[in-house]
Amino acid sequence: MQVATGKSVLNGIAIGKIKVYTPPKVVISESLVEDTDAELARFDEAREKAIDQQNALYEKAVIDAGEESAEVFSVHAMMLEDDDLIDATKEIIVSQKHNAEYAVKTAFNNQARVFAEMDDPYMKERSADIYDIEQAVLNVLFGIDPESMQGTEPCILVANDLTPSETVRLDKSLLLGIITREGSLNSHTAILARSMGIPALVQCGDVASKWDGKTAILDGYNACAYIEPTEDLMKSLKNKQDADNRQKALLQELKGQSNTTIDGKTIKVYANIGGPSDIGLVQQNDAGGVGLFRSEFVYLNSKDYPSEEEQFNAYRLAVESLAPKQVIIRTCDIGADKQVDYMNLVKEDNPALGCRAIRLCLTRRDFFKTQLRALLRASAYGNLGIMFPMIISARELHECKQLIKECTEELLEKGVTIGKYSIGVMIETPAAVLIADELAEECDFMSIGTNDLTQYTLAIDRQNAALDPFLDTHHPAVLKAIKMTIEAGHRHGAWVGICGELGADLTLTETFLRYGVDELSVNPVSILGLRKVIRGIDLRKTPGKTE
Repeated sequence: MQVATGKSVLNGIAIGKIKVYTPPKVVISESLVEDTDAELARFDEAREKAIDQQNALYEKAVIDAGEESAEVFSVHAMMLEDDDLIDATKEIIVSQKHNAEYAVKTAFNNQARVFAEMDDPYMKERSADIYDIEQAVLNVLFGIDPESMQGTEPCILVANDLTPSETVRLDKSLLLGIITREGSLNSHTAILARSMGIPALVQCGDVASKWDGKTAILDGYNACAYIEPTEDLMKSLKNKQDADNRQKALLQELKGQSNTTIDGKTIKVYANIGGPSDIGLVQQNDAGGVGLFRSEFVYLNSKDYPSEEEQFNAYRLAVESLAPKQVIIRTCDIGADKQVDYMNLVKEDNPALGCRAIRLCLTRRDFFKTQLRALLRASAYGNLGIMFPMIISARELHECKQLIKECTEELLEKGVTIGKYSIGVMIETPAAVLIADELAEECDFMSIGTNDLTQYTLAIDRQNAALDPFLDTHHPAVLKAIKMTIEAGHRHGAWVGICGELGADLTLTETFLRYGVDELSVNPVSILGLRKVIRGIDLRKTPGKTE
């Protein structure tokens, strides 16, 4: 038996045969061509087909993993329409008289290297996206069928790495688990696997082609894989897998139950979603509402600025479908790792600290007011919360509220009905924590975005795998910041929730309840498990003591 270790993307057990995936080897000719017009036509045709494929992958990913996880494919489709990338490829064909395959490989690799050499980790991540769309175009040019990588039998798929496109193409009914040599816990592929509920192991340096066809156990709980396990180990982990399946069935019985502790404290358990197509997941998992509706999808899925009407229709659908449950919509959070070509954002050395989220909105007020008018119109159809991201000062919040006032007056003059709504802010920086009292005086609720709060408090980029040994998501400073925010909100009558990844960390649920948190907003598939933990907590007991 061989034991291989890595980093676990999702707790779970997968048992089955291994299929080692090796990308098809292709040879790109460097010979020159005479008919450059024909090569230009081949490139254009392949690029258009690759765009169609990315759009199809988006639709599949929405169903398999939700709208937020699917956004990467909208970005890929836009990248394939980038004028600079297209021009660079065509220039190689025309001026150097190379074939389309050579031109694509050269131009796309050059662009990927530009991103890879940038200091900012967010921009470094874009190099992987370039390689992904490069492979998509080359597959078309070479006539390679990307659907054939998995085979026809259920398997644990092993690979050096998987692109987001390759991950989404996988048939979930045949996929038991994933093991890769490369990758990170925050890569697009890891996020997709997590959203699809597939046990996966990344950064497994022991991956070997000789594993192909062997029986294995992927143990997500212990971040390892057992190749050709012993009979006793197989029996033990099969029992664990069966217990997991029984647990999932039992969780379904919690639908309709309250999120109330043994001693009677009830909190709200809401869902984080990436767009209207996730509404079904909210209902299926019995969420009390939506604590974070990411409005970026309306921008990422458009080739130009979405109109007020387009945004209104999307927001209305969510608010009306879930009424009377509350739906909290976060205003535009474009910037940093979310780039949109048509916005012509200025290249920044450190986008995470640059013009993103509310800073972008307050410097493009007409753009911002379009969204605010759409939100105000949608408020007439249900229980809406409007939440502003990356607020670091009371002045910013005042400006946002003033813009809402202006939009309200504009709509009322036109006879448009506006419903009731609440206003909140995201607490994502140490600055916001330290002025939480001032912010709480001016809003109805505050929601703690623990992903960014952890990153900015610890000065650690969460997407940089090399910093994993230094990253402590339970760091005392982060927990103290959360406690301070909750206390500040309550001093001024504002309820306080958590909408980052820590909200679903069941080892912290009791801690957050003891801090007095009012709401936890998590991935829809985590709701019932969180409800089970809440219902087993007795806050009257001294922490750490058992009877």
